[in-house]
Amino acid sequence: MTQVHDDVVVLRAAGVSIAFDVRSPVPRILHFGADLGELDESGRAALRVTGVPGVLNNAPDTPRVFSVWPSEFEIWSGTPAQSGHRDGSATTPRPSTESIDIDAPEVNGGGTLTIRMRDDVTRTRQSLVYTLSGAGILSVRASVTAADDADGLYDLSELNTFVPVPERATEVLDFTGKWCRERSPQRFPVVDGIHRRDAHRGKPGQDSAFLTMVGVPGFGFRHGEVWGMHVAWSGDQHTIVERLPEGAGVFSAVLGGGETVRPGEIRLASGDTYEGPEVMFTWSDAGLDAIAARIHAHLRSRPTHPSTPRPLVLNTWEAVYFDHDQSRLEQLVDAAARVGAERLVIDDGWFAGRRGSTAGLGDWTVDSDVWPNGLGPIVDRVRAAGMQFGLWFEPEMVNLDSELARAHPDWILAPSEGLGPSARHQYVLDIAHPDAFAYLLERMDALVDEYEIDYIKWDHNRDLLEAVQRSPQSGRPGVHAQTLALYALLDELRRRHPALEIETCSSGGGRIDLGILERTDRVWASDCNDPVERTSIERWTSLLLPPELIGSHLGAAVSHTTKRTTPLSYRLVGSLFAHAGIEWDLTKCSEKELDTIAQWAELYRSKRSLIHTGTVVNADLADPAVSLRGVVSADGSEALFVWARVATSGAGQIGRVRFPGLASDANYEVRIREELGAASRHGRDPEWVGAAVAAPVTIPGSVLAVAGVPLPTLNPVQAMLIEVRRIPPTRADGE
Repeated sequence: MTQVHDDVVVLRAAGVSIAFDVRSPVPRILHFGADLGELDESGRAALRVTGVPGVLNNAPDTPRVFSVWPSEFEIWSGTPAQSGHRDGSATTPRPSTESIDIDAPEVNGGGTLTIRMRDDVTRTRQSLVYTLSGAGILSVRASVTAADDADGLYDLSELNTFVPVPERATEVLDFTGKWCRERSPQRFPVVDGIHRRDAHRGKPGQDSAFLTMVGVPGFGFRHGEVWGMHVAWSGDQHTIVERLPEGAGVFSAVLGGGETVRPGEIRLASGDTYEGPEVMFTWSDAGLDAIAARIHAHLRSRPTHPSTPRPLVLNTWEAVYFDHDQSRLEQLVDAAARVGAERLVIDDGWFAGRRGSTAGLGDWTVDSDVWPNGLGPIVDRVRAAGMQFGLWFEPEMVNLDSELARAHPDWILAPSEGLGPSARHQYVLDIAHPDAFAYLLERMDALVDEYEIDYIKWDHNRDLLEAVQRSPQSGRPGVHAQTLALYALLDELRRRHPALEIETCSSGGGRIDLGILERTDRVWASDCNDPVERTSIERWTSLLLPPELIGSHLGAAVSHTTKRTTPLSYRLVGSLFAHAGIEWDLTKCSEKELDTIAQWAELYRSKRSLIHTGTVVNADLADPAVSLRGVVSADGSEALFVWARVATSGAGQIGRVRFPGLASDANYEVRIREELGAASRHGRDPEWVGAAVAAPVTIPGSVLAVAGVPLPTLNPVQAMLIEVRRIPPTRADGE
């Protein structure tokens, strides 16, 4: 569906198009959003001629334009694409196009446009690669190369990628957060000036903007035109929404971002290249759910995307913490097998000197005091129970009380003048140091080999502060190199062990981005196992990640992090809509609780093919105390919803609620599933609900999806599981 002409190139896929004026000295984006369809010569000419604004009073004498590489030379007074200098000069780039290449596939639409430019002011060459995927996701990669004949060093300060957005996009949604409260949404209007979110933590952080969206006023899950952006990078990064009074060419504002480069971090000698991170853009005219659906389809199309059923996990952390005792863990293994767990992961505490958080990090050998015969006996017990085996690591961190730190203080990523404050009693290991990298690779590779480890939980529990290298170049900023070394370490482990699965955890949700997800198989969305908090965290996480990539564990009645007490049924239902697991000492559960958990495990296994391949949907509701969310199968034949309440409301009843994602012209059987426990109600159910508890009831899609149905008023911290199946037309017609 890509159109290629001498003046205009249009990439089209999945109802999205991006159009470029490639005849300009530096190409310009003429449109990014709804598919423009096939443009004939007059249509292309109209798009191109209307891509130039008028000239304002008291303004430059030529029209302002906004190119793919915006600069002051083009009369752009906002954030430029490229910032840097050569020994204090050559600060005003004037790139011009050298070549343009187009790769237009014959199937699935989309395509790739590669633009190469040259700048004689900065003595650099620039490259931009735009790829529109079959799911309608626009991925952009930018790079800068110092010319082969350039003298001295070019200090790159920043490299940004942008798309322009129209004046009707007047509202921003992005995210903030903290430990155990990640991905908290915040909304505000687009105003003149710059809204910039910088991550200076050596990772995106718990307060990561995550997915920045700009849209029409009041856009929601199911309605409104929205443009979204994500920086697929696991180190320092930034996002930008910027509007100038004079606009951006014929557009109102720009959306973009890139890596946040520390001073002196990127110094390009002749022939050197800086490759910026992938920046991903998307568009929808049907709200946030449609944004999520595009990104999920894009991720699921990757060759590396998990393709096997996501096994039910038991992680030992909140069951035993650092109290590793072989007999106790064997009892936990037996209990895990009893309820139907399929993978057991031994968390922190298994390695030398690790009886608490103050010592041992970096010494990746099995603690012989706790495990005199190594991990072999517990691994054998796990496998005999029919489960896979996983192990926790935190490779990028080190305790000062460790043999590693004592032997190699120069491997710590910190100033030579002295260490700053610790965090969680730990410091950062400079994994870009060749010897440190080799040590970690050897230790992890050996352990994966010895115990045939199926799964690694890869943790990262502190920010990178004063992240400068001690050697070989003392004081050189180290975050960029650390991030590339992380990727290289993950890539090499996966190359050596293709079947190994890896979870990315960073104090829970501190490093969730599509850069690390290229190398890992799921995320730990938050260290908070309180299901009330976690429901919100996972709901927003699923804007970027499909459920099969989000770990969600059943915890104890009293939350480890918030001390809130929640009923078992609520905890069980909430954990279904992701990659489910258990983080609870099952040896302390009653037989009745174990039976219920076993039923939940069986329900998860029966529904994971739906949950892990279907479309995530959310109802737009005025009352924040209630939610209706679910997953609808790709063919629309079945769906699973959860109706939940976290607090009381002013209104006594919610009224008619529309079920999202269902077809108005179909008929459905609706069933209330209560084998995990009936939700506590505040009053009597609507008539149809009582019937659906006893047996499936038939409701037309015009009622479920358009008119809506009354749902029961639940008491706080209660959830109801609702199963929906489409009735084949022959049955609906009585044939």
